[in-house]
Amino acid sequence: MSRDEIYQQIASYLIESFEVPADKVSPEARLYEDLDLDSIDAVDLIVKLQDLTQQKFRPEDFKAVRTVADVVDRIVAMARAQA
Repeated sequence: MSRDEIYQQIASYLIESFEVPADKVSPEARLYEDLDLDSIDAVDLIVKLQDLTQQKFRPEDFKAVRTVADVVDRIVAMARAQA
């Protein structure tokens, strides 16, 4: 899965599952401040990403994640580590 495909899937999750307005979703969008996600939403997002990638994530893998681009970068790094 390419970086762009991962971004598109994450954007889709944010819009459909978390009811984030599409115009608010961008790589630079901050998950908590700009998209109004809370810690429960973050856990739900991790579960969806596990389903997408068929990998198990530890919550601490995402401690430093702040933006949508950070999520994409983390998924790409984890995919490379598994390859």
